[in-house]
Amino acid sequence: MDLLNPRALRWKIAALAAAACCAVAAVVGFLVHDATRERGLRVGTERATTRLTAAEREFERTGEAPADIDVRSRAELPAPLARDLPPRPAGGPGGTAYATWYDVDPPNWYWMWGAAVVGGDRYLVVREDMSAEVRSLQLLDRSIVKSVLAALLVVVPLAALATEPINRRLRHGARTARRIADGDLDARIGSAGRARDEITEMASAVDHMATALQNKLENERRFTADVAHELRTPLMGLVTAAGLLPEDDEAAGLVRDRLRALNALVEDLLEISRLDAGAERARLDPVPLGELVADVVRRTDTDTRVTVEPGDADEVRTVHGASAGARGAGAVGSAGLVETDPRRVERIVVNLVANAHRHGAGPVEVTVAGTRIAVRDHGPGFPPELLADGPRRFRTGASERGRGHGLGLTVAQGQAGVLGARLTFANAPGGGALATLDLAPPPP
Repeated sequence: MDLLNPRALRWKIAALAAAACCAVAAVVGFLVHDATRERGLRVGTERATTRLTAAEREFERTGEAPADIDVRSRAELPAPLARDLPPRPAGGPGGTAYATWYDVDPPNWYWMWGAAVVGGDRYLVVREDMSAEVRSLQLLDRSIVKSVLAALLVVVPLAALATEPINRRLRHGARTARRIADGDLDARIGSAGRARDEITEMASAVDHMATALQNKLENERRFTADVAHELRTPLMGLVTAAGLLPEDDEAAGLVRDRLRALNALVEDLLEISRLDAGAERARLDPVPLGELVADVVRRTDTDTRVTVEPGDADEVRTVHGASAGARGAGAVGSAGLVETDPRRVERIVVNLVANAHRHGAGPVEVTVAGTRIAVRDHGPGFPPELLADGPRRFRTGASERGRGHGLGLTVAQGQAGVLGARLTFANAPGGGALATLDLAPPPP
């Protein structure tokens, strides 16, 4: 589920909303903090200058400073305050004779200093406690942080929930695209009501692509079927005519051999057209898979070794040469029953074994383990194109795998699809091609 995926779109949008919220809060918080601090400084400055003005009047009237006002020399003043003081007494020409300084350094934290020249090296000095303003500013900062956190607790879930309709449409589109990739060319994403956004455009493009692909494959299937049907009648005539040729004639033998290959090609094309049309249905019966595969390989009259791995160690038995002269007999064990269509399994195994002998190199080995049938040769292996895209008709891949029409593996894959089985292709670690048919039902 994308709820647990930190890279999911919903969390990216939620993170973007949270970042925007934090950015706005930071800017507003900075402005509010700065304005509040400036207001506090103005208040402290006004209090200090008010006390200095009253002290100056008292000093002019009595010659003494009030009890709460210090009189200091310039050397006794804090350096920043002394630096800002004008060198003239209060009330002199040329402007104000006051100076203020906000002390935020220890040990005298948060004091607003004020000083006024009263003549000579004497200065009236006042200090205003700014701790109340500082506490108010700190309380404001904490309130801003708490407000941002509270806003995030609301904004992030709302942003994640707001993306659910978008995520639902994207997930539906992804599921449909996977169905199309798996061969369901009738699948469509469909419209999303009256929405006219980028996702709707993407869905429309995928649907148009699926329709075009379906039409292209249907035309290809129809062409294949038409060609095969049109070739079948004249081919039968050629086969009949070839049967009238002398048996001991070398040219006649070559003609009959090529006609057999052409007849096999036409039959494969017809079978592929039926598989493409979805007209094939499996007839499932419980069969002893190991015995079925061993018998099929024997009848191929090829030098192939068959090994059946038993499901129970107590059932192990070995059979050598089950029929006289059968080169397809090897070590055969015992296996249980598997519910499948034996005719289609036979077709798949025959094609895989024939492909291994035609395009690979010996020894060719067939291994039956449970519901799996593995056919391996020791040739150059499958070409990268086949491993990436699967078998394609009239394409055999790399030239080192020999000649052929590329239909055998296509037929095998189509028959596996009818059985609901999985046919996979790989290159064995020790070299050679490895085709595996798994008859077990896919997990739900």
